[in-house]
Amino acid sequence: MLPILRNAAAGVSGVDPAVVEAARGVGMTDRQRLWRVELPLAAPVIMAGVRTAAVWTIGAATLSTPVGQTSLGDHIFSGLQTEDWVAVLVGCAASAGLALVVDGLLALIETGVARGRRRRLWSGGAGLLIGLLAALAPLAGRALSQGQAAYVIGAKNFSEQYILAELMAGRLEAEGASVQRRVNLGSVIAYRALASGEIDAYVDYSGTLWANILNRQDNPGRQAVLEGLRTELKARDGVVLLNALGFENAYALAMRRERAEQLGIKTLADLAAKAPQLTMGGDLEFFSRPEWKSVESAYGLKFKTKRQFQPTFMYRALAGREADVISAFSSDGRIAADDLVLLADPKGALPPYDAVILVSPKRADDRRLLDALGPLGGSIGVQAMQAANYAVDRDTDKKSPTEAARMLRR
Repeated sequence: MLPILRNAAAGVSGVDPAVVEAARGVGMTDRQRLWRVELPLAAPVIMAGVRTAAVWTIGAATLSTPVGQTSLGDHIFSGLQTEDWVAVLVGCAASAGLALVVDGLLALIETGVARGRRRRLWSGGAGLLIGLLAALAPLAGRALSQGQAAYVIGAKNFSEQYILAELMAGRLEAEGASVQRRVNLGSVIAYRALASGEIDAYVDYSGTLWANILNRQDNPGRQAVLEGLRTELKARDGVVLLNALGFENAYALAMRRERAEQLGIKTLADLAAKAPQLTMGGDLEFFSRPEWKSVESAYGLKFKTKRQFQPTFMYRALAGREADVISAFSSDGRIAADDLVLLADPKGALPPYDAVILVSPKRADDRRLLDALGPLGGSIGVQAMQAANYAVDRDTDKKSPTEAARMLRR
């Protein structure tokens, strides 16, 4: 709104005072003077503000991906995570191209208003209308397909989630079901979307649900956490915890092996003594999560610097010595590939993180969905998950999440 309001005010106040006085002289009221004289003369300046706002809005719209809205940001976010630079360039180029086209159409309207050329005015307006209809068409298609009982599988914004979403979607499609993917969701957004029925199933982690959704800070053990989640999520939100997949993707603090050995660090308690000299790297939400507050409090961790990274770049930061410690994920294939050390947690500050399939309340009795996803329970070991993750994340001979999902079906 700022460029529109600022340009409107500047345009109106910049109208030649002699013209305003002439309008008064012919007996125009204040309203007539505004609409017939000042606004038409200020229109080019006002439209310049509209053009600036339009370009800003298109850029900002790419950030709608983490809250589950389809945009050109999908290619950018997924491409950054999997290091698919073609996807990143496609997303960026398409966003820039869209901004240029919209700016050009608004320029037609601007010159049409300024010069009284109706053809330009109508051409620009028609182009914007066509663009609006093209943007709304996918939403209409989604609404239609949802009306035809399509399943919607969700995923958060990292490689493992893309792979597991493809695995679940593939099993449903093998049964002849229509499936949509809704990926790159934030942790809390994903659960809320499930509870409200906007997505039908996704994979989450027991520790995340325990700390972030139920706001629990205790750690009663793996089985007690699973049973507690199954009971409380069902009672509170109607969400069904279908089963655990068989592996754990736990938060763990990791260091390069040579750096850990150099400093004599094996546990988080050892780390606490050296932390004031070190830089800690976390993913984009780690430092705001209850798990970090629990670890920080239990061990009194005070780092020299804390930095946030996209998960893929977090590992690169460790390799490039931009960070000494990172918040790693135990099922990540890069731990073994990069020869990292996971620091022990002797005080049990971090809860277990079993990967579990969650089903929305509206699909709680959907036998087709339950029968398709039920057999995945206990079928994926941590080594198989690490291998699939690394197939997507490695620098050479990369596989797509769909191809990596096939590795888990064998």
